[in-house]
Amino acid sequence: MTSGILRYVMPVFAAVMSGASISADESHDLLLFISAFATGDDGAIHACLLNPASGELKLAHRTTDVQNPFFTALSPDRRFLYSIHAPGEFGGAANEQVAAYEVQGRSGKLRLLNRQSARGTAACYLDVDATGQTVVLANYSTGSVAALPVQKDGSLGQVTTFIQHLGSSVDKSRQEGPHAHCIVVSPDNRFAYAADLGLDQILGYRLDPAAGGLSPGAQPFVRTPSAAGPRHLIFHPNGKSMYVINELSNSVTWFTWNSESGILLEQQTISTLPADFDGTSYCADLKITPDGRYLYGTNRGHDSIAAYSIAENGGLTLIEIVASSGKGPQNLAVTPDGSLLICANMPGNNVAVFRIDSTTGRLTLAGKPLTMPSPSCIRIY
Repeated sequence: MTSGILRYVMPVFAAVMSGASISADESHDLLLFISAFATGDDGAIHACLLNPASGELKLAHRTTDVQNPFFTALSPDRRFLYSIHAPGEFGGAANEQVAAYEVQGRSGKLRLLNRQSARGTAACYLDVDATGQTVVLANYSTGSVAALPVQKDGSLGQVTTFIQHLGSSVDKSRQEGPHAHCIVVSPDNRFAYAADLGLDQILGYRLDPAAGGLSPGAQPFVRTPSAAGPRHLIFHPNGKSMYVINELSNSVTWFTWNSESGILLEQQTISTLPADFDGTSYCADLKITPDGRYLYGTNRGHDSIAAYSIAENGGLTLIEIVASSGKGPQNLAVTPDGSLLICANMPGNNVAVFRIDSTTGRLTLAGKPLTMPSPSCIRIY
């Protein structure tokens, strides 16, 4: 940790590392799990309390038996949390693992159940199907996706389906081979879609949750714009559209989605950066408000959040681009009531909270960001 981080967090760390925890006031505070993408003492899953009225975040508990927990996912019933676990070097020669934890109520404590191999390196994304029977994952460096079965106690079985992506695209420095960057289960739980940065493709799979099965869909893939580098994707709450944030081209692509066939059709691509920006920047994450009116995407390098309004047909219109209040905005989350946006500035070592104007979609910083080593993924309990 840096000395600045130590000065800020050590008083609270002293309490939580001694076994104490801060309980959430169930009528007010929200419990968040925020992973710290680091090894050693810095690597942890932080349980934090968010006061919706003030926007204040405070540390409640640290789970430290995890290394490089780049990405996490919660089961639909919120009983279990799944995390990437990469002891040593993330994306190195050894396969990453997926760790299963039981959530100990609203204390923020996590109890390790087991770990299983991710069958790939730089494992970077997890999702859980709506029945809670299957965890799907994406491996960035080795360019593959996989599915793991969930046992009755929430622990994980060994990989049941493994699919290696093949091919490349035009940017030979970043797209020399496949790089699966996310895999997301569809709203109807019948499909899963993987954004592969190295292929400029969204690959579609049929999902069999009971068997932990993935198989190519009727549309095995759809292309994104050339050299876009698709990274993360999200479905609109109405189940009619999908949005993909493109890391390399700094843009968002809107697809319409046919829930019967699973087919995607490209409709629009819109920039996440100001027209006069000529520096280096890469997109990371995107989120939509629960009412489906606004979409937000992050720019790492420009260090900003792009805000868009969503039309009834799904089209995007830029509202504003605001500073993320830290370096390298990596991950976003929106509170269930749609009033707050939380941003993890990973290299900036802080988590910032923004108030969302329900009328305009504009963002306003709410209070002082919480200092934390390398925050990479936010989950609202």
